[in-house]
Amino acid sequence: MLNKYLQTAVKIFKVKDLRGKILFTALIFLIFRIFAYVPVPGIDVLSLKRLFAENQLLSLLDIFSGGTLANFSVMSLGLNPYINASIIMQLLQLVFPKLEELAKEGEAGHEKINQYTRYLTVPLTAIQAFGMNILLKNSQIITTTSPLTLLSLVVTLTAGTILLMWLGELISQRGIGNGISMIIFAGIVGRLPIGLAQQVSVFDPSQLRNVAIFIVMAILVIVSIVIVTEARRPIKVHYSRRAVEGAASHVTSYIPLRVNQAGVIPIIFAVSLILLPTTFARFFERSPNVFLANFAQEVQRIFSPNGNLYNVAYFLLVVVFTFFYTTVAFNTKQISEMLMKQGGFLPGIRPGSPTKSYLDYVSLRITLFGAIFLGIIAILPSIGQRLTGVTTLLVGGTGLLIVVSVVLETSKKIESLLVMRDYDLFLKKGQ
Repeated sequence: MLNKYLQTAVKIFKVKDLRGKILFTALIFLIFRIFAYVPVPGIDVLSLKRLFAENQLLSLLDIFSGGTLANFSVMSLGLNPYINASIIMQLLQLVFPKLEELAKEGEAGHEKINQYTRYLTVPLTAIQAFGMNILLKNSQIITTTSPLTLLSLVVTLTAGTILLMWLGELISQRGIGNGISMIIFAGIVGRLPIGLAQQVSVFDPSQLRNVAIFIVMAILVIVSIVIVTEARRPIKVHYSRRAVEGAASHVTSYIPLRVNQAGVIPIIFAVSLILLPTTFARFFERSPNVFLANFAQEVQRIFSPNGNLYNVAYFLLVVVFTFFYTTVAFNTKQISEMLMKQGGFLPGIRPGSPTKSYLDYVSLRITLFGAIFLGIIAILPSIGQRLTGVTTLLVGGTGLLIVVSVVLETSKKIESLLVMRDYDLFLKKGQ
């Protein structure tokens, strides 16, 4: 088995174009990791790390920034504003018909929407940088309050996010895989050695049983994510065509309906909403008003990430947002109309409204399983910590889901490039 993987790796690096793409992606990763350690001046890093240990929302944002937020580097906000802008643009397509028409225009339309997304990223980044400044001031991590200091902070963080977004687009154009996903992947994987070293340094032999349970849980989670990510529910489609003799015949195709249509986006939505009460409460916990300070502390206690209420609400929000996003991504009305225009139909189902109803029925059942799976993945770190007492970034949840998804996507991309190269060589030999 190991020999087979080594042969595949050698074969990959023998292909000039593929080797160039991989080396270019590695170069972008190196640039990203260098900037991840260029700090914004005037920040107490030790106090900042303590704040991140107490705030689950900041810890999640740190995942998507690739560890740059905990270091408060020039790329501290990471790709969070760009991800938020992308989500907003997708939702706006439901509200504004012109954007929906633009999305249907193919590659040119998508490029236009991507340009709008970039424009929207700039003000969102500035707003998040301003909010980060307020949070750090309330936590007494930033002590200077001059307008020039605030302006320099906002401009620096905005420029860092735009640079990171550009690096991601370079990977998409000249590297391997989706650049945005690869940047997030690089940040998560880049922090693994530090996390493992911390676990080893505090290892207690009496916790050996819990560590073994943790390892088994991690393996099971990885296997389940691979299975669910790759799972498809094929829906058979017949396309009518007329044969040469004049008799009608059918061409069979399939609609591969994914079990997890929404990916990691519902978790992002849900965690942003469930942690808003505690985040705002932190702004008022030191208020001179006794009632307001007590109320803020009570909110933080009720919505504690280790509490049952938090985990139940988190799970339900992930399920709700999974259904919502799947409805947006898998538009059954649009698909049924497209099939009818192309002469396609589902066996035993009439075209038009009956086709839409059938697709809604199948999508509902598939999405229910995917939503429950995502909900369990979202709260898995809390469950794993209670069972084993072991905490690390990739116990489960968002980080592990991203890593496994990116690895699967990248391996498929490399495989398709190798198959294309072999096919081209076959055609040249045939000539």
